[in-house]
Amino acid sequence: MAIAEIPLRVWRTRGQSFVFQNHTLRYWTSGQGEPLLLIHGFPSASWDWHYLWRPLAQRFRLIACDMLGFGDSAKPLNHAYSLTEQADIQQALLDHLGVREPVHVMGHGYGVSVCQELLARHAEGRARVASCVFLNGGVFPEAHKPLLMHRLLLSPLGSWVARAFNRDTLFRSVLRLYGPHTGPSESEVDDHWSLIKAGQGNRVLHRLIDYIPERRVQRARWLKAMQQSGVPMRLINGSADPISGASMLARYRQMIAWPDTVALDMIGHYPHTEAPDLVLRHYLSFRQVLRCCATLAGPARIGAIKKAAAEQRPNKTFDKELQINVDEHKAEAVPFKP
Repeated sequence: MAIAEIPLRVWRTRGQSFVFQNHTLRYWTSGQGEPLLLIHGFPSASWDWHYLWRPLAQRFRLIACDMLGFGDSAKPLNHAYSLTEQADIQQALLDHLGVREPVHVMGHGYGVSVCQELLARHAEGRARVASCVFLNGGVFPEAHKPLLMHRLLLSPLGSWVARAFNRDTLFRSVLRLYGPHTGPSESEVDDHWSLIKAGQGNRVLHRLIDYIPERRVQRARWLKAMQQSGVPMRLINGSADPISGASMLARYRQMIAWPDTVALDMIGHYPHTEAPDLVLRHYLSFRQVLRCCATLAGPARIGAIKKAAAEQRPNKTFDKELQINVDEHKAEAVPFKP
């Protein structure tokens, strides 16, 4: 299935603005239905979701913003950027839009960590998360393999490296992250660079990169929420990704009870742009499972969701098969293993 892109020049015209603590941020919203919050990665922007935007907006109310320091949002030079503040921004945006119901979230890369922070807040009673899907991110810091560029930005040379970062540096760095047959075109790299350089964004890369050590600080809290919150989760993983691909998938399966995972062979760090049709298919199948299990509650619901997801069949009898799986769990309380 071919999914049409939204050109960056068109995407930019459709954005709106809101203010968070004196900083202007750009956001996009479209569609109706249950809210779906899309959270982008590093060092990109919400335009990363442009392939999935139209098909998802036919089913859900989509919400996405360029986080502080990214894309067309404000990029204060001497700001102490943090993942926790980015989660604050997501919640402020939901409040700005009047979203009061539990929100479904999907994050990529850096955005996966923001999703994990929202999950932790859900477990603490400070947010309401209905489900969470992760695309290639550092869910577990010990399985994350940063590139040389990441390590240089974290080093004492970070500010110098950030100032020297240019379009060619981006191209050389990002090309390694893609699958063998799904790399970006020259024009796509140009578009990504225009989002980074807007507002001299390359000059804050060494400050944004602090998300890597912040992940280690928050690891235990985030893991507890993932294991015990009861929020349905799925990992869709491009296995050819050198920083958070097959090794992250393996670690996820070790750490999460009854893990719901999808491995995309030959796909790299950006599955939503490298294989948007596959991501769309696996996301919609995840949401279909949630709908079929909606009448259950507590451990029975968690068990039914995980079992049904594991037993999905991509054929016309899927709905019937799935309903049988759900019915089997109605009289069975399946314990959730922390």
